[in-house]
Amino acid sequence: MAKKPIIADSSVMISLTKVKKVYPGGHTALDNVNLEIRRGEFVFVLGHSGAGKSTFLKLILREEVATSGRVVVGGRDLSRIRQRDIPYLRRGLGVVFQDFRLIPSMTAFENVAFAMRVTNIAEREIKKRVPYVLNLVGLAGKARNYPAELSGGEQQRVALARALVHSPPIIIADEPTGNIDPELSVEIMELLKAINMVGTTVVVVTHEHDLAQRFSERIITIDHGAVVADDQTKGGGAF
Repeated sequence: MAKKPIIADSSVMISLTKVKKVYPGGHTALDNVNLEIRRGEFVFVLGHSGAGKSTFLKLILREEVATSGRVVVGGRDLSRIRQRDIPYLRRGLGVVFQDFRLIPSMTAFENVAFAMRVTNIAEREIKKRVPYVLNLVGLAGKARNYPAELSGGEQQRVALARALVHSPPIIIADEPTGNIDPELSVEIMELLKAINMVGTTVVVVTHEHDLAQRFSERIITIDHGAVVADDQTKGGGAF
């Protein structure tokens, strides 16, 4: 039986307390960052290139470890998590990347199914679940298409389906509209908003201020490694 993702039952899904991250060579990417993201929130983490967004993402995915301070995801302190448990932690996080990261030799169905097969999900469950999530993102008719046969927006939808296939409590989207046309960007954000409406916590890491203003009820702005604004009213806060 597959081991369940490590996501505790907590109203605070992501917490950073006095977090500092200094890379070898002395570059400080984050400095004294304090923030909480609660269950069911739709949050944009906004900032220019080099502001510290990528480091924030790497810390909550446990790709990097904070130099000091505390990073907690789903109730788990990531400074104390065992190395062997990191894959199970990530399994509770649906991650959507800017560059899609689809396997070119696999169809849309197979790309999504692969995310289940690596966690030893039964094939009968895969055959039920994958068509469901592809339909959810509007790709019911594209299951047999390869990535090269899909538009950028369709490839991003496959990536979103892959992130959703385990029904994670947290979806993290890293510049999800960076490689698609503006009109398709709106469609992807509307999908994320619909996912949020059923209770999933959604965190979008981006530099696109206009999208943040349009879709989010909370905008956390990072600049030079610090949280410079945390606006919890829709459409406020300039950057």
